[in-house]
Amino acid sequence: FEEAIDAYDLVIERLDGEPDWGLFYSRGISLERAKHWGRAERDFLKALELSPDQPLVLNYLGYSWVEQGVKLERAKGMIEIAVEKRPRDAYITDSLGWVLYRLGDYVTAVVHLETAVALEPGDPIINDHLGDAYWVVGRKLEARFQWLRALSLKPESDVEMQIRLKLNGKKMPEPMLPRKKRGI
Repeated sequence: FEEAIDAYDLVIERLDGEPDWGLFYSRGISLERAKHWGRAERDFLKALELSPDQPLVLNYLGYSWVEQGVKLERAKGMIEIAVEKRPRDAYITDSLGWVLYRLGDYVTAVVHLETAVALEPGDPIINDHLGDAYWVVGRKLEARFQWLRALSLKPESDVEMQIRLKLNGKKMPEPMLPRKKRGI
């Protein structure tokens, strides 16, 4: 990601005039993955300045805030616009379900997360999110099924570890308060 950041920096510097929103979005992703959140957030906001209703940017920035437990209401509004623009995008629909979960609207979160899983049944994170939402609304058996499903989809090792802790009863999902970062 560091090499990608250097390349994007060079391209943006060399372009005459205002670079396309996509360059700021792409560099923002590289910056976020390289754990340079301050610069990443600035790039996402710049991308939105250039293309205010761009669903990919609205979702990426909104979901990043959700994972950090900050600006949840603003993230929700942004993600709702992204869902309107791309209603069949499982990842954006998952983001809406996840922000609703973080805001404490668990029943509505389940509806959106079920839709996300129906749109993209092969994603371990989406299945894990649905499992967490099921757990919090008392649908324990269905939660366990979703976590087992998520494991079968070979998630990254940190996600796998968190799911195994849940399945073993060592770390159950709890309602998440704003300003609390997700454990994975």
